[in-house]
Amino acid sequence: MKAIKALLCVLFLFIASVSFADPLEPFKNLEGTIDIAGGTAHIPVMTQAAKDIMTFNPKIRITVAGGGSGVGVKQVGEGLAAIGNTGRPLKESEIEKYGLKSWPFAIDGVALAVHPDNPVKALTTEQVRDIYSGKVRNWKELGGIDGTIDLYGREDGSGTRETFTDKLFGKGELSPEVNTVNSNGAMKTAIAQDKRAIGYVGIGHLDSSISGVAIDGHVPSQANAASGEYPVVRNLYMNTKGEPTGLTAAFIGYIYSEPGAKIIEKSGYIPIPRAE
Repeated sequence: MKAIKALLCVLFLFIASVSFADPLEPFKNLEGTIDIAGGTAHIPVMTQAAKDIMTFNPKIRITVAGGGSGVGVKQVGEGLAAIGNTGRPLKESEIEKYGLKSWPFAIDGVALAVHPDNPVKALTTEQVRDIYSGKVRNWKELGGIDGTIDLYGREDGSGTRETFTDKLFGKGELSPEVNTVNSNGAMKTAIAQDKRAIGYVGIGHLDSSISGVAIDGHVPSQANAASGEYPVVRNLYMNTKGEPTGLTAAFIGYIYSEPGAKIIEKSGYIPIPRAE
């Protein structure tokens, strides 16, 4: 009996030491630089993780830049960044060309958004297609105030744009009147300053400055995205050139840690556990 109790005590101490190990411990004896680029939806998560790590170990330098998913693929593929972020799965051609490996870490929804003063807060998928194809040009046709609809969209290569296109717009021709912006932040600013605007952002970027639009009765929220109630969703990915090592591997590990999950949630996303 004493032997069993002793064994259980040792087992408990071992589990406790594993469970409560400091997730920043892997960075203790590391130094160097990581450059991260790509999807703008990732920036809040990457930036906070970088701050945590650099505060823990000042010998480590981590830079975080945006540019969109296409930039993320190119930067990591050409060796200009250790991690390239995308808001979409990698294409087979990208994997073959650069030898990339993907690390999905969060679920994000993509929401249509309008100025808070716009009374139109719900649309159907068909109406969205009519708006972005240029078939419907005035808010009055949708129950809003008389005025031209100012269209905003993302640049080619944007994961947010690809999700919007795949889930809502389809394969039709976008109106040439779409004003292109290059980040979720720029999109928020454009919509917040234009009472006739409509655009789309990651759900995590919705706040009091812009209003999310329900699609086919589905309200854009992270809770609804997580439950499957809201269908316009995507995964956020970190991508590396081959298997990550050293500082890059440690950074990815931190994103998947408990503190990393809290950063993801605080940024408005839903954490995805690391695949075994």
